[in-house]
Amino acid sequence: RAAGMRTHTLVCLGATLASMTGIYVYDILGVGNDPLRLAAQVISGIGFLGVGTILVTGRSHVRGLTTAAGLWNAAIIGIVTGYGFYEVALLGTLLSTLTIGYLYKIENNFYKTNKRFEVYIELGNINDVTMCVNHLNCDFYGKNIEVRPPRSATPGNVGIEASVNLPRNSTKEQVIAKLNKIEGVVFALESR
Repeated sequence: RAAGMRTHTLVCLGATLASMTGIYVYDILGVGNDPLRLAAQVISGIGFLGVGTILVTGRSHVRGLTTAAGLWNAAIIGIVTGYGFYEVALLGTLLSTLTIGYLYKIENNFYKTNKRFEVYIELGNINDVTMCVNHLNCDFYGKNIEVRPPRSATPGNVGIEASVNLPRNSTKEQVIAKLNKIEGVVFALESR
């Protein structure tokens, strides 16, 4: 699940405190020779928190990159705030909020026009693979076709994962129904 507002706020607050502590230790206590050292550790250290939000799901789909980038960005805003560069911190917060909050709508509109989706097909016999792949290529412009072990774990069955084109005036359900009618297909479904 994506990091929420509390996580982003805590990252920003922690980075602010680290930056302010670096300045305090250098200016007030007169210790050390580099007030930027703590902030530098925040920049590199936040990567570990960000990496924990990135997941690779089935078919190598990557999720969590926006969350990781958001956490890194929140840390930078915190550092900027901690050093007293308030105008840039405010501008960064505004632009980050707009990017995370509204840019996804533009992205979603783009993906709605993309008429491809992922399918999983299970065949009852390995000898039917060539015929099924030919159907995928000819009828649905199949791409990224991969032969996999069967999800049902039925001995003798074989699985195929592919990205297929959604023909004009067709629904995903209609495409799945057509795939289920191919000779040798045990079942077909949308893959996620």
